[in-house]
Parts: sequence; structure tokens; C-alpha cells
Amino acid sequence: MNLNADHLTRYLKTVVEKIEEEKNYLSELDRKLGDGDHGVTMSIGFNAVNKKLDELTDEKKVKTVLTSAGMSFLDAVGSSVGPLYASGFIKAGNALGDKEELTDEDIFSLWTSFVDGVEHRSGAKVGDKTILDTLIPFRESLKETSDSDGIVERFSKAVKAGKSGMEETENMQSNIGRSSRLGERSIGTKDPGATSAYLIIQTFLSYIESL
Repeated sequence: MNLNADHLTRYLKTVVEKIEEEKNYLSELDRKLGDGDHGVTMSIGFNAVNKKLDELTDEKKVKTVLTSAGMSFLDAVGSSVGPLYASGFIKAGNALGDKEELTDEDIFSLWTSFVDGVEHRSGAKVGDKTILDTLIPFRESLKETSDSDGIVERFSKAVKAGKSGMEETENMQSNIGRSSRLGERSIGTKDPGATSAYLIIQTFLSYIESL
């Protein structure tokens, strides 16, 4: 499979649509754990990304699309999720250099680097009930899949691992961030950040399956 900047732009615009669809659900989860604004925050961030993408219609370098997305999200969102996604997109873009077309291995590098960026900025670990409970199992599954498998098959397995991690947050006690103040009361609700991260990787899988 080969992807270019236009493919990545169309994928990110699909994420915008997905976040809008799930905005209320994400905020509902967050009301049980935090300020109740996670869905709104993600919506604001990705709508800013959408506006920036409209300015890059002739852009050929994938790195520019990804780093612009990251900076636009950060500029629009002041909460902790802003630096997380900015770090992920920027690190993903930097991993690709000046490439205008991505192979399967480049797509693999994009996503493992994205998670590396989020992990580095977050400082959390699996089990803390955060975005990383989705993203780290997803990344590790990508790394464990065989190079002989196609990217869709590899990504499908990784998304399943990410989904399992996301679902497991329902039974976790929050150890980091505002929700950690709830202690045991944080058990019983899926983490909104882990949930929105799952939506983003699931949307990419759906996108490449449609190509």
C-alpha cells in the first residue's frame, strides 16, 4: 500500500467527522472522571486541524501535513491533551523526513513514532488509566506482527490490542491527572482519553480498508 499527503489529509478529515459524532459520548465519560469537556476539547482541536488542512491542499510532503496538524491542535487546545497529540503528530512527521509517498513500513514507522511522541510527553504508563492504555498495546502489537503481513492485517491486529487496552480502563483506578483524586470512585468508567485514541486508530484502519 502506498499513501501520500492527500491520503493523510483525507484520513484526518475523517477523524474530524468521527470526533464530532462521538463528542457527546466522550464528554459523558469525562463528566464521570473530570471536567466533562473531553469531547468538546477534541472537537475544538480537530476542527482547528481541519481548517489548517484546507490551507495545505497542494502540499506534497507528508511530514508537513502531520506537523501542521500537531501544531494546529496544540494552538487550539490548552489542556493536557494538546501537547500529547502535538508531540505524537510532530514525532510521526519527523520520522518520515521529506517523503511524499509512504510504503507499508513508512506507515508502520508513522504510527509507532506517533505513540512514542505521546508516551514521551505523557510520562504515564500502562495501567494508569490514560490514553496510553490504548496506544501502547496498539504499538507493541504493531511491532510484534510479521513484516510478511500486509499493513491492513498488521493494523487490524494492533487496533484490536488497542481496543482491549481501552476497554480494560473501565476496571482501572486512575493514577494520574485530575481523575486520580477520585481514587476507587474512578473505577467503572472507561477513560475518555483512551477512548478517543481508539477512535483515531480505528478510523485509520477503516480508511485504509476502504482504499
